[in-house]
Amino acid sequence: MEFAPLILKKNEERRLRNGHLWIFSNEVDVERTPLTAFEPGQGVVIQASDGKPLGSGYVNPHSLICARLVSRDATQPLDKSLLVHRLNIALSLRERLYDKPFYRLVYGESDFLPGLVVDRYGDVVVAQLNTAGMELRKQAVVEALLKVLKPRAILLRNDSSVRAMEELPESIEVAHGEVPVSVLIEENGVKFEVPLAGQKTGWFYDHRDNRARAARYAKGARVLDVFSYIGGWGITAAAAGAREVLCIDSSAPALDQVERNAILNGVRESMGTIEGDAFEALKALRAEREQFDVVIVDPPAFIKRRKDIKAGSEAYRRLNQAAMQLLGKDGILVSASCSHHLSRDSLMDILQQSSRHLDRSLQIIEQGHQGGDHPIHPAIPETEYIKCLMGRVVLV
Repeated sequence: MEFAPLILKKNEERRLRNGHLWIFSNEVDVERTPLTAFEPGQGVVIQASDGKPLGSGYVNPHSLICARLVSRDATQPLDKSLLVHRLNIALSLRERLYDKPFYRLVYGESDFLPGLVVDRYGDVVVAQLNTAGMELRKQAVVEALLKVLKPRAILLRNDSSVRAMEELPESIEVAHGEVPVSVLIEENGVKFEVPLAGQKTGWFYDHRDNRARAARYAKGARVLDVFSYIGGWGITAAAAGAREVLCIDSSAPALDQVERNAILNGVRESMGTIEGDAFEALKALRAEREQFDVVIVDPPAFIKRRKDIKAGSEAYRRLNQAAMQLLGKDGILVSASCSHHLSRDSLMDILQQSSRHLDRSLQIIEQGHQGGDHPIHPAIPETEYIKCLMGRVVLV
């Protein structure tokens, strides 16, 4: 297959040679290959300034990341054959890690399929096509998933906000079979009914290992789960023997699902819920002099862009300080962040400053990150985003 060339400026190929997969619009020699000449999603052969091929990829002239490298073989198109090959490579990793088919099967660039996310819920698959290149190859993606997994249903959740950066419309589409309203998954020995119309693709597999770590501190404890969604952390804690778990979330449907999941695991008697703004709920609990042995805070990303760092960092500080104020004298704080732009060291500093402000001492006893089904591409720092610090907050 013949591709149109996309030629880079002099020395701009260094990142690609070092393993990166992205090309920014200011790296392209637009005099020789004007971006306006390309259609969104069009296949290209990426060339260094001297004309040497670097690989094949696809382009979107409307995006800051104007091209993504797909293969180091400049003749290899992103077609069904390559998709099947890459899906099989991704599947082999997950099958080594997990004994049941519940995981993120494809994590974009980290699985060498830039712009594609696939979550597997047994025989139901939910995919996100987040770039023009993947959108253009939607049918090939569906056919490849059918060949590799043979699922009974495929749902395309193309309603992610990142599609706006590619100038793509948002949509939700059933691509194959009959998609159920919810699916049943198992994680760390705990069962969850997951609504496929929920957040993201319905579930957050990225914190699987961290939820298992946190459960070690739950036995006999009073646990508070803030930003609980459908109870991933809280019900895992209850199943591990917590005497009481209180979940806080702003979504009434999510809290209704907490109750259903609690019943599913036989822990309904130990579960309680509060519907409302997390910060206001924490303030009210403090006013009522409530105390907990373990407080878990896993908020949405407060820092989505670099310009949000200052305000977002302050939000993390307020949240963690309020959480610490609800801990007993020897309590455990589980503090998570999914903001790529908040570094692990910055989160550590926030926790340290918050503990000192309350005249308490902090011991970090465990650190967690995203699970193996969210592998990190060593050349692309953006693929690492989950931080989880577990600390003992004490009076000494």
